[in-house]
Amino acid sequence: MPGDTLPVHVNRDSLHAVEVPDAFETDGSFDIGVVNHGGSVHVHLHLDDDLSEIASVEASNHFVDGESQRTVHVSVGGAGEATGTLKIASAYGAETRYVTVRITEPDEEESTVEVDESLSEPQPREPDDGGDGAAGAALAASPQLVVLALGVVALGVAAAVALLVDEIVVVAGALAVLVGVLAAVYIALAGE
Repeated sequence: MPGDTLPVHVNRDSLHAVEVPDAFETDGSFDIGVVNHGGSVHVHLHLDDDLSEIASVEASNHFVDGESQRTVHVSVGGAGEATGTLKIASAYGAETRYVTVRITEPDEEESTVEVDESLSEPQPREPDDGGDGAAGAALAASPQLVVLALGVVALGVAAAVALLVDEIVVVAGALAVLVGVLAAVYIALAGE
């Protein structure tokens, strides 16, 4: 749970002194907030076997400058609950303290959605005009116009290629396109 911070004070009452609460409880990832009240010090953090099954600390040794603070993140990635011990040592073991850490299952938040009675009533629909209004309606009523327009475009492309390339095979292809377009127009007009 973001926002849960285990406070750790070092060098407050005496050199290398470590002050921590006896126990700490959280329902997810948390931070260890190290506050150094004196000279620079190394702080060692270690999760016991029970905690390390579902949690991990980003690094075990941390240098904390004098009169400064440092935050160390503990990620909880496993499922389930765990209770174990976090070992906190200053100055390479000069002072050592242990905190009982209990990681619980997060409370399941009940998510509800309120449904208004107006959702049960049919919603009005706007008529579908085919996209472009009058042009769409004309094309839908007469598909022969679509065939004729595509045929004219295909004829134009074939004629342009035949003139540019000036090869007998291309001219024969253009004639084949012309025959296909004429056949399509005939079939479209005969279907009316």
